Amino acid sequence: MSQYTCRSVAGDAFERVRLGLTSVCICLIVVPQHASAQSRDSTRKDSTARNPAALQAVTVTASPADHRAPSTSTHVTQQQIELAPAATPWDLLRQTAGVEVHQQGQGPGFASDASIRGFSSDHSTDMALWVDGVPINEPVNGHAEGYNDWSLLFPLAIQDIDVIKGPVSPLYGNFAVAGVVNVRTLERMQGTQAVATVGSFGRVDGTVLSGFDHGADGGVFGLRASREDGFRPNSEDDLTQGHARLVHDITPNVTLDAGVELYAASWNSAGYLSEREFADRQYDIISNSTDGGDKQHAQERVSLRVIHNSLLWRSTAYATQGNWQLFLTIPRAGGQFEGSGSQTEEIDTRTGYGLTSAVSTSLGATTLTLGTVGQLDNAKYQNYFTTNRSRDSVDVRARGQQLSGALFLASTTSLGPLRLDIGGRYDLLGTRSTPDTVGGESVGRAHAVLSPKFGALLRIAPHVSLYANTSKGFRSADGVLTDPALVPITVWAYESGLKLDAATFTASAAVFRMNVSNEQTFNPLTAGSFNGGASRHQGVELELHGAIDQFVTLSSDWTFNDARYTKQVAAGNDPFSLPVILDGLRVYNTARYVGSTTLDISPNRSAESPWTVQLSGNWVGPYAPFDEPGVALGAYGLVHASAHFRLNNTVGLDVGTRNMLDRAYPELVADHLVSPGEPRSVYVGVKYVVR
Repeated sequence: MSQYTCRSVAGDAFERVRLGLTSVCICLIVVPQHASAQSRDSTRKDSTARNPAALQAVTVTASPADHRAPSTSTHVTQQQIELAPAATPWDLLRQTAGVEVHQQGQGPGFASDASIRGFSSDHSTDMALWVDGVPINEPVNGHAEGYNDWSLLFPLAIQDIDVIKGPVSPLYGNFAVAGVVNVRTLERMQGTQAVATVGSFGRVDGTVLSGFDHGADGGVFGLRASREDGFRPNSEDDLTQGHARLVHDITPNVTLDAGVELYAASWNSAGYLSEREFADRQYDIISNSTDGGDKQHAQERVSLRVIHNSLLWRSTAYATQGNWQLFLTIPRAGGQFEGSGSQTEEIDTRTGYGLTSAVSTSLGATTLTLGTVGQLDNAKYQNYFTTNRSRDSVDVRARGQQLSGALFLASTTSLGPLRLDIGGRYDLLGTRSTPDTVGGESVGRAHAVLSPKFGALLRIAPHVSLYANTSKGFRSADGVLTDPALVPITVWAYESGLKLDAATFTASAAVFRMNVSNEQTFNPLTAGSFNGGASRHQGVELELHGAIDQFVTLSSDWTFNDARYTKQVAAGNDPFSLPVILDGLRVYNTARYVGSTTLDISPNRSAESPWTVQLSGNWVGPYAPFDEPGVALGAYGLVHASAHFRLNNTVGLDVGTRNMLDRAYPELVADHLVSPGEPRSVYVGVKYVVR
């Protein structure tokens, strides 16, 4: 680890960020805040219903993606979420949005890998996750910068999810490199729902969701608890969640909106298998019976939304808290090789605070949004070498702080059949690192990133459009907790495509290219990282969503991708090996193609249908594992099925099976060690509704 002495650069870096945030705060006062003036939130029944002249009050970052924009995005509905036979949020997005997923196999609280367009995304750090306008990625994280824990998502309370491909939106900054997952929860509901589910491998899941809608006031409250024994020994996990959201119309045009998300998780880990053990399905082998961990996470927010004629303003203040402790055996240990690796204990304690504000208004044919962001994150990270959870020695003990701010501008102009989206953002990040030891001296460094965005869409027929965009995105590099001088990773993205938007279905085809500077390759098992390289990601995306006939609906998302290092050097697998040149080789932990296809069969497509049957599958291949240069593992596909039956007005029955063909597949492979995927599993759930 790099060591630094205390010098003026630390103070200078934070002074520059402080001055930048001062200008942000001035904008907060001078410029009211934001949302797309043309957005509509289907759950809102208050201000707009009672005042037809009022614009709908939603944030830009919490509003649905505009599918008429010159970019690619995938929309996941509440019905898709309810029908998908997925036990984790990662598997949910894999099944419904064609996102590449490689689950770590550790349990809730330990972030898995989700990727778009061939980014390795260790712990999903190349994707930005937002819930109701609050960023979830964890800055100054010693385990992985931008650690992205999707376990915070409360499935039954989600209204919908948008997956935005690439760094095209000016509304998202740090970590929005491969794309953005934007989650919106229910703003209000009537009645109470109780859902109980049992399934394979000791799965038990119970959720209660209740709410009210009294015109000017609305709310949703939920509790969830789940437990699973796991398909391998020593892989039990427990998860408890809480969700609350309240809205109150102070006046017909002024709304106060507050929300809370909570969860606590604990798990044991069976560890990794050798390739031979995986091929023989020796799932009962445990690497280290003392591996496991626990995590607690909370976030709170308050938003003020104001509508006045063609002006729409929103400000959101939020706070986050987190704490986790995990014990993980680092290879080369796995299966029968137990004892040749070293167990580590990691402890991370953090707090975060943020404020966003922006204004949207219409100026003739142009909709303009101007906004500001300020964020402060504090983390205390500890890493120890351990044996059976007993500490042997210290690896890292450090405190990190990051103060960041941004100005962003987004504009949409309609000129007949031509639409122009022009915008960008300017981010300033100041990071300070202090060794958590007696006499430890701190060091700080500031980095500024300018990210322009441009897109154009031309309607060439009533339902057909051509589009193109170019944009820049960035993310902080792994290791800034102890080395703030590390330069952010930047990406220039280029995309063009064709969109078809008919009455009963939508389709799109796009080609993309993304050039990465300061590329960083990170191995989640060995915690080794290699900086300063470059890579190129290019490929084709295909999407189709719509009705085949009155009984059948089809959704399909596919990405065919060629992600290669153009310049990268990695260390060998042991201290005596020569460096490995990766130039021209496939980017680790990425697949040549990923896709998902879903068929929904129902007597009608309404929410009141007496039954719905879903057949789905997702495919991956060929896959490039970590630290195996030039290796590509074979492709595989998983098939799933589920059904929902409305027995009467209050009782519903859900049944499903995941991986129904019992395919053996690897979730993640690194240096010839495997995290195996779950075999065939089934579940049965009962829903009770009181209106």
